[in-house]
Amino acid sequence: MDAATAGSKEREAAHLLAEAEKRVKSSHSFLRGLFGGHSKVEEACEMYTRAANMFKIAKNWNAAGNAFCQAAKLHMQLQSKHDSATCFVDAGNAFKKADPQEAINCLNAAIDIYTDMGRFTIAAKHHITIAEIYESELVDIEKAIAHYEQAADYYKGEESNSSANKCLLKVAGYAAQLEQYQKAVELFEQVGTSTMDNPLLKHSAKDYFFKAALCHFIVDELNAKLALEKYEEMFPAFSDSRECKLLKKLLEAHEEQNCEAYTEAVKEFDSISRLDQWLTTMLLRIKKSFQEDTDGDLK
Repeated sequence: MDAATAGSKEREAAHLLAEAEKRVKSSHSFLRGLFGGHSKVEEACEMYTRAANMFKIAKNWNAAGNAFCQAAKLHMQLQSKHDSATCFVDAGNAFKKADPQEAINCLNAAIDIYTDMGRFTIAAKHHITIAEIYESELVDIEKAIAHYEQAADYYKGEESNSSANKCLLKVAGYAAQLEQYQKAVELFEQVGTSTMDNPLLKHSAKDYFFKAALCHFIVDELNAKLALEKYEEMFPAFSDSRECKLLKKLLEAHEEQNCEAYTEAVKEFDSISRLDQWLTTMLLRIKKSFQEDTDGDLK
């Protein structure tokens, strides 16, 4: 879109904002009860929303977010909770492109309304959006975790277990990165156990038990061995998996302090199924413990 079109849309939007403000002021006048103050506020709502959409076309995200916020507050005044929440979400989506913190504030306002209305599934969805803003824009992993956990709670309450599990896997992955291994193990085991009896999802269960075992391994080799035995017993299909065979090779290499055998086993696995960033990080943390152990022997 050219600058002239954007400029004309912004002028049109600014005119609508001025008109909306006039409506709001006149609705507060002494005689508002006699001359339809309520309808003036409704008109203002509509004008703010139209202005917001024009600012969106002009890509003026802050102005769009602010106009949606004004509409949201007026809808609340009119007791239109659903419309208010929708406008706060629209404001959040506009601010996402310009002011991540303001986007979070608007989405939190929408969440408050939705939870008050008992609409927990939609509230959970917006918690995930906030978590993603903390992940990618504000890089605050602790806060992202908190919002994924809240989303998982709401999904569980609504019996949306697969949506809850997706959130819990995010939490588990981040917990392990932050070296909160016990928490990561509990969550990976929880999701693994809940998916292993589901014919459509059980192929994923081996990945979750594999990840849980790696978290154990970083902390303590013996715990990893015991966990592996437990997972094989609980989920016999795990025994035949490449993940389980890799773990056994890694445990053996660690026991013998054979760094080369460890590296070889990882390389061989990676040549067939590529290791993602998370698995690579965990496997390197375990490998580091070899060097620490051997350094100890040298002293």
